Amino acid sequence: MALRLTTVPADAPAQGIALPAVPSSRTTPASVLGPRAAQALARRDVPAYRALFAEAAAVDDVHRRWQARKALVQAGLGVQGTALGVVAPVFAAVADACLELLEQDPREPQLLNWAGVALYELGALKPAGQLFDAALRLDPELPHVRGNLDEIARRKAAGITRIPGLPPAVTAGLRTLETRAARVARAASPATGLTLSLCMIVKDEEAMLGRCLAAVRDAVDEIIVVDTGSTDRTVEIAESFGARILHHEWTGDFSAARNVSFGAATGDWVMYLDADEVLVDGDAAALRALTGRTWREAFYLVEVNHTGDLEDGTAVTHDALRVFRNRPEYRFEGRVHEQIAQHLPGFLPERLERTPVRMEHYGYLGVVRDAKGKSRRNIELLERQAAEGVDTPFLSFNLASEYAAAGQHERAYEHFARAWEEVVADPAVTTYGYAPSLAARFVKSLRVTGRLDRVDAVAEQVLEVFPGFTDVVYEQGFAARAREDLDAAASLFARCLEMGDAPSRYSATVGCGTSMAACALAEVHRMRGELPAAEALLRTALREHPGYLGTIEQLALVLLRQDVAAADVVDQLERDGGPLSPTAAFLVAVACFEVGAVQVAATLLRRTLAAQPEAHAARVILAEALLSEGDLPAAAQEAERVPTEAACADAAARTALFSRIAAGHDVSEEALDAAGRAGLPAHEVAVLRAWRDGGAPLPALPAEAAAPVLTMLDALARLEQYDAFEALAPVLDAVDVPWRERREALARLYLRRGYLESAADEWIAVVEREGPDARAYTGLAEVALARGLDEDADLLAAEARALEPAPA
Repeated sequence: MALRLTTVPADAPAQGIALPAVPSSRTTPASVLGPRAAQALARRDVPAYRALFAEAAAVDDVHRRWQARKALVQAGLGVQGTALGVVAPVFAAVADACLELLEQDPREPQLLNWAGVALYELGALKPAGQLFDAALRLDPELPHVRGNLDEIARRKAAGITRIPGLPPAVTAGLRTLETRAARVARAASPATGLTLSLCMIVKDEEAMLGRCLAAVRDAVDEIIVVDTGSTDRTVEIAESFGARILHHEWTGDFSAARNVSFGAATGDWVMYLDADEVLVDGDAAALRALTGRTWREAFYLVEVNHTGDLEDGTAVTHDALRVFRNRPEYRFEGRVHEQIAQHLPGFLPERLERTPVRMEHYGYLGVVRDAKGKSRRNIELLERQAAEGVDTPFLSFNLASEYAAAGQHERAYEHFARAWEEVVADPAVTTYGYAPSLAARFVKSLRVTGRLDRVDAVAEQVLEVFPGFTDVVYEQGFAARAREDLDAAASLFARCLEMGDAPSRYSATVGCGTSMAACALAEVHRMRGELPAAEALLRTALREHPGYLGTIEQLALVLLRQDVAAADVVDQLERDGGPLSPTAAFLVAVACFEVGAVQVAATLLRRTLAAQPEAHAARVILAEALLSEGDLPAAAQEAERVPTEAACADAAARTALFSRIAAGHDVSEEALDAAGRAGLPAHEVAVLRAWRDGGAPLPALPAEAAAPVLTMLDALARLEQYDAFEALAPVLDAVDVPWRERREALARLYLRRGYLESAADEWIAVVEREGPDARAYTGLAEVALARGLDEDADLLAAEARALEPAPA
């Protein structure tokens, strides 16, 4: 029986490869020679067929030459007919042509396999097996070769070692073919001695460059660093690793800078990294080994993009095209999110390989993006590219992604929608490497912008194109939750767990089919009051994925809601998931603080700050915890350690000023002005200034000042800071809201804090000034009930009902 050949059907999807489809109408050497081969074989003119290989050898372009040879070999192996006199000479010609090419370069797995198939069909099982083994040595994943070896074993077991009736000319030449095949098979091994150049472009990367170069230096022979204007120690660090430095003026064009680095590379292979990308420890040898695989043109590495904050455990995996043969035609295009794949032979998928070599990317971390202003810079460059006339779905996708990262979700939606509309209409949609990311982000954009009614339809469209894309089902779950359809949300998150994480070729988010989905499902259980079910799910998730912070936070909340003591919650979390990281300790601290376990919260926050002194949000919460315990000086001191440029500087300023004024300490005008510069709203600064100054007349305050005044009064009442309360209370009268609303708000505050006489005084003042009404009598009834005066409460409530205005 004939063996299965290693062909790639013309309509087979090449999912995740960011290479353009080749129009079928384009004339290529293969499209010319293939039909001529078929014609020659149809008329049984084997010499004419064999002569076509010489024409293929004359093709200048190396990739079109290979494509033409491939078409000729496949035409021969697919020859029609069963008569040995017809097919055997063709198989002999195929074997001869393949071996001739392999004698020039034996490192070609597909040629080895094809030569083996031809010899197998001629009954030469031993050399065929040698060729199949050689093909597997080079490429263990080459399709069908293992099956071919199994078929040889089956024939041998059946005692079929030769095919009788071969034409004499074929029989006469077979021994020579067998000898040549054995020699080629022995010579087939990865190339040695080839070199790899690392090419980088950098600017002010002193914080991350050293780690990047330390991880990769043992895998490369040359480091080319193009510096575009660093003012820090970047160049010094690069030189310490032996890098060759090229200084290039920054023109706002990433491709131009990247191409300078490629142009300077002298290695047989080139790869590129950014300074915030780090080769995974232990993968340097595997990266180095790729240089011997000369039958490839480029390699994908597995890139783990850390997102959010470094310790929260969220990441997106992506197959990134990073290693290339050093050819002058392989150059980048595009000012930002530069691309090179369009110059690779996308019509030859066997020339590209997905590898398990891993690198970690830290540039998508919120702290890194914020520090470098990446979104703002990228939007500017992309808009400039659009202004220059570039109008492609890829540009729209990149603009949308940057707008989304910057929090401009409506602008992001517009560009996502435009890009998806164009891409999904293309029959070759799966050949666009960015299409899965576009699809998932578009679905999320629909949810984030409130277009919930469209999420499911678009998600199903995406899943038809990219089956098993768990990230999309995950977004459907959140859309269902936003529609308050908790049953549907639970079903969708459970489906995610059944599917597991999507493959890396989809640029999938790690956890959408595991830890993140478990947390989302647990949250639905929590929302439905099913706390034991949520706890069981989260405990399993914590054991299986201890690094995901969402699990830790959710489990802490569930345990606290079941009245587990805060200290016991911490013990259980560390027992099942190991010691809490600084960020995990912060999240658990916040959960404890919110249920009133202030001391446990403060202990955890101090742990966080001991490890991460720049964790400003933790310092603000610690200041709040100290404040809630009544330690006003310590609260102010902690809050004042938060720099004004921190994202939470406004909250820190609020806590510091409140604590100092409440404690009776001096607060300067400069401190109030600094609070305004830190982002504290002007009306809050005005409230604090009025409280500090005291006396009369008080400045008029806007209506929005009522909320912070009441919040501060409530805190002072809880802390029993009576003098400070009496000093602040008159400020409420300066707020531009109706007198009645101010009195009732104050009455409600008194009632909530147990100052029942003061609450009653406020409502009585309302009745005396504006006359009895239902609202005032209802308040007085609540005061009576709180005092245990049930009969008086009933009478007042009855009066309130009687005064209730009749419905219109």
